[in-house]
Amino acid sequence: MIFQSLIETEPMMESADYKERFRAEYFQTKIRYQKLHQMLVKHGAGTLSFAPLCSLELLTKQAKAMGEYLYCLEVRAQVEDIPLD
Repeated sequence: MIFQSLIETEPMMESADYKERFRAEYFQTKIRYQKLHQMLVKHGAGTLSFAPLCSLELLTKQAKAMGEYLYCLEVRAQVEDIPLD
């Protein structure tokens, strides 16, 4: 299952099933990470259409932390048998 926007995951967040809420958290984080990563790539290529207000260093640290968090969620999903596809 591939989500393109956060709105698509909204019903999952309201589920009574913790596994479904977990999946929503994973997909939302992944969407945000991918958008930040795309912005950093465009910045690196000199094609970003705006100038970020915060430093590239801070944005890079944020992306790194988000990537590590996604890794933790993926490992937990494996341990708890929660499908992420």
